[in-house]
Amino acid sequence: MTAIDLGMPARGGLDGVPAAPGPQTAKDFKSDQEVRWCPGCGDYAVLAAVQSFMPQLGLAKENVVFVSGIGCSSRFPYYMDTYGMHSIHGRAPAIATGLATAREDLSVWVVTGDGDALSIGGNHLIHTLRRNVNLKILLFNNQIYGLTKGQYSPTSEVGKVTKSTPMGSLDTPFNPVSLALGAEATFVARALDSDRKGLTEVLRAAAEHRGTALVEIYQNCPIFNEGAFDALKEPGVRERHIIGLRHGEPIRFGADGELGVVRDADGRLAVRPVAEAGEEALVVHDATEADPAYAFALSRLGGQDRAHTVTGVFRSVSRPVYDDQVRDQLARARDAGEPDLDALLRGRDTWTVTA
Repeated sequence: MTAIDLGMPARGGLDGVPAAPGPQTAKDFKSDQEVRWCPGCGDYAVLAAVQSFMPQLGLAKENVVFVSGIGCSSRFPYYMDTYGMHSIHGRAPAIATGLATAREDLSVWVVTGDGDALSIGGNHLIHTLRRNVNLKILLFNNQIYGLTKGQYSPTSEVGKVTKSTPMGSLDTPFNPVSLALGAEATFVARALDSDRKGLTEVLRAAAEHRGTALVEIYQNCPIFNEGAFDALKEPGVRERHIIGLRHGEPIRFGADGELGVVRDADGRLAVRPVAEAGEEALVVHDATEADPAYAFALSRLGGQDRAHTVTGVFRSVSRPVYDDQVRDQLARARDAGEPDLDALLRGRDTWTVTA
């Protein structure tokens, strides 16, 4: 996927960020802090993948920033030997927006969880996505509140029994990929914590995208939601559940590629045996499709039972970037000359209040 041209403009996602003075390794991105997550937590795998992939970008680590909110995943900045900020609950996208807007020379990353991003932080997330700020959002989804000890989260399945839902959750869960596509996000992808190759490919594609890139990462919580993604990890079983996307290639999966995605008579996407539908009926994946309806339809394949789970890059399109536009406005304002502050304060939109 890293070698596939997804139709990005000539201006890449990494321009303006100073290059590293020389070759780097994963060790260069490991801080001196002891990593403190529960044994078996999927966060370890994601951290290792990010630390290993970062040197490939060739960026000076002093110009890389990780901003997190609150949650288990939000300890991430401590473990990266870059700049970082452990911010406040749900507000990481807002803080990162200010940083990306003020400092074009930085590669800005947000690390958040399903509770942090989709509950108290839901409003910040959707507006960051629609604005298309040049930052990358890693949304760790373990379908539970881990840091606060096991309450149901916005992505927990209906009927989930937890400390806060002893009789089962009644809430319909968010599908983070569907939500992002509904907010017109320009880059949306999904990966598994245990799939090092797939995760790295998606991360690199996100890094090279100019605009907001959201990557949902299914991440195991061994303490409060153990085994939530087992069907997607067990050899011999996962092949029938995971639908891996490759731009420009027919969508087929299964141990021998015996299953594929087709359009039914009503235009909806569906999974069918290739032998039954015919290879010519298979949908060829186009991540650059301008209308997000196609990518949204992909995100709706499968359900709570994970009969089918789509991974890879759903959408990667070009659209004006918020922080570029802000800087352009500021430049035009400077070119127009010094503003008359007194005229602004005493303009027609003011009132005089008398007793």
